[in-house]
Amino acid sequence: MSQRPEGLSAYVAVTAAYWAFMLTDGALRMLVLLHFHTLGFSPVQLAYLFVLYEIAGMVTNLSAGWIAARFGLTATLYAGLGLQVAALLALTQLDPAWALGASVAYVMAVQGASGVAKDLAKMSSKSAVKLLAPKGNGGLFWWVAILTGSKNAVKGLGFLLGAALLAVAGFTWAVLAMALVLAVILCAVGLAMPSGLPRGRKGAKFSEVFSSERNVNWLSAARVVLFGARDVWFVVGIPIYFYAVLSDGSTAGNRAAFFMIGTFMAGWIILYGAVQAAAPRLLRAATRPEAELIRAARGWAAVLCIVPAVLALAVGLSEGPSPGLTATVVAGLLVFGGLFAVNSALHSYLILAFTRDERVTMDVGFYYMANAAGRLIGTVLSGLTYQIGGLALCLATAAVMVGLSALAAGRLEPQTHQAETRA
Repeated sequence: MSQRPEGLSAYVAVTAAYWAFMLTDGALRMLVLLHFHTLGFSPVQLAYLFVLYEIAGMVTNLSAGWIAARFGLTATLYAGLGLQVAALLALTQLDPAWALGASVAYVMAVQGASGVAKDLAKMSSKSAVKLLAPKGNGGLFWWVAILTGSKNAVKGLGFLLGAALLAVAGFTWAVLAMALVLAVILCAVGLAMPSGLPRGRKGAKFSEVFSSERNVNWLSAARVVLFGARDVWFVVGIPIYFYAVLSDGSTAGNRAAFFMIGTFMAGWIILYGAVQAAAPRLLRAATRPEAELIRAARGWAAVLCIVPAVLALAVGLSEGPSPGLTATVVAGLLVFGGLFAVNSALHSYLILAFTRDERVTMDVGFYYMANAAGRLIGTVLSGLTYQIGGLALCLATAAVMVGLSALAAGRLEPQTHQAETRA
């Protein structure tokens, strides 16, 4: 873009705030997962730690669209950042002497608060793009891809940061340091935020959050199973699988495993973010009509389905972990990450293309409620399938869920066709 678009300053401020949040979100997830795994939690118990996080995300996204429409996007963005600081501080109060049940319940509650914070910030940032992005020439797709792709790269660094902090500083000091940094960033963004985001409208009704648009509903359904397909192996399955392969149980072995797992998780998310940011160029979004991008959403989902199916066969037919199998799994999951990024970028663009300016926070909130529902399903299934059938069952379940996402994307229609159908 040769000229500075109107609203760019607000977009930059929103993106910076979102980056800071996602860095701590990724680090916190890795800290909690690895810390409690070393304390002896089973895969299912580890999944429980994140269940309330995802449930809170569903409830938050459903209501956050109305809250933002009523009170404004900056209010929900600041609320998300502030609540994350409070959640991090609360987590430092965890006492190792507590009983197992009390520890699980406390961490679930704190993770629930973090889930509310995360989706307040996420909905605010994604909705802001619809309102601030330049119109025409693929501007909306580019701004969405940059925000989402960079966010995932930052979250990937958060995974690495969380594993490194756990190995070097320990659980409590790591969480306290993140709370301090995020509090400073919240203050800085609050002071520097320019105008450009709507303040809200008093007449917004909560019933408006439920969409009557066919495309919004089918895209949300596709999003549920797409993100469930990622998290069914990503949340619990693959970190615990790699820990079993890499650690010998000693303190030094645990630290080495933490770094290796954190490096893989970070690398996967960074690759995902980089491909997502490049998706408009890869898909030639500036010159392709909406109907072609809808067909692309179906085709890319069908291709993605092949990868976890092949990996499930490879793991299921093997005689046990080996260097060759581990290398195959790593390579296959990196391919999955690249294809998944294209699918996710298409979804993130299409939801903003389908919604109207006056409904943007409502539809985006509903859509990301579906996103959180998919993560919830994937999180529960990740612990359950790994405990029942190991990594092979996690990956097979992912293949089925991607297939369902392709079927749901097949129900999308160009908006001109939708208008004719309604008429």
